[in-house]
Amino acid sequence: MPALPSFLIEPLWAQFSALLPSQQPTHPLVGHRPRIADRVVFDKLVQVLVFGAAYWRIADRTCSATTLRRRRDEWMQLGVAAELEAQVRAAYDRLIGLELGDLAVDACITKAPCGGELAGPSPVDRAKQGMKRSTVVDAKGIPLGSVLATANTHDSPLLAATLDTVDRHWLPEAVTVHLDRGYDSGKTRERLKARGLSGEIALRGRPTPHYRVGQRWVVERTNAWHNAFKKLVWCTERRAAVAAFYIALANAVIIARRLIREAWTRYRWDGRPIRRP
Repeated sequence: MPALPSFLIEPLWAQFSALLPSQQPTHPLVGHRPRIADRVVFDKLVQVLVFGAAYWRIADRTCSATTLRRRRDEWMQLGVAAELEAQVRAAYDRLIGLELGDLAVDACITKAPCGGELAGPSPVDRAKQGMKRSTVVDAKGIPLGSVLATANTHDSPLLAATLDTVDRHWLPEAVTVHLDRGYDSGKTRERLKARGLSGEIALRGRPTPHYRVGQRWVVERTNAWHNAFKKLVWCTERRAAVAAFYIALANAVIIARRLIREAWTRYRWDGRPIRRP
């Protein structure tokens, strides 16, 4: 069973491969094993992201687990996943348009059973090792940036770093940030004011009006999209850089899927899915 449908994986690979540097052989071809094709490694890393399986379970005769980890680290150093995410987001902005007048920020706690740089006692899982992912999205739920921290980190201190992942040149003059009651504090309002942003924050101890809840649900949906990638919901990586690599790759997949879905009713192109994805 493929990890992603062809109408999604093919354009992602086309853009990803364009970001890779050309490979020049550094040793004679005679007597040496040839380099595994980048496309093979890319497909298997996408499988690792989607299914959350160990590298040795994804590896087969075409590519070993060692090659997967080595090529992953090589692409991490090049920043290819982050660049892919940025370019897919820019394509969405050109074709559909980001709705940046309303932003929503929220955090999600996932498991980190192997410990590592981002592992901490989870307050919602009997103090087991966990990781927190703070994400900012636009009014349609398109992820604009994510910050990773230990599970026992409060949401409010992560707000500034999460908002700083958004390029300020994108934002219009008037921007409203929608937050749940976990951010209801004077420091949160100071952080928003320092960035020229207004806040729509649910108040502690009071029921939230339905019209305010409707502005925040998009980030909850985006958290659910992230958790559909089992590598993120059960992160066995010990290094923060590796977790960030998979977050960027997942964001690229999410944005590309939404781009195809929104463009399906507006545009016609070769290879367009028969049904709206």
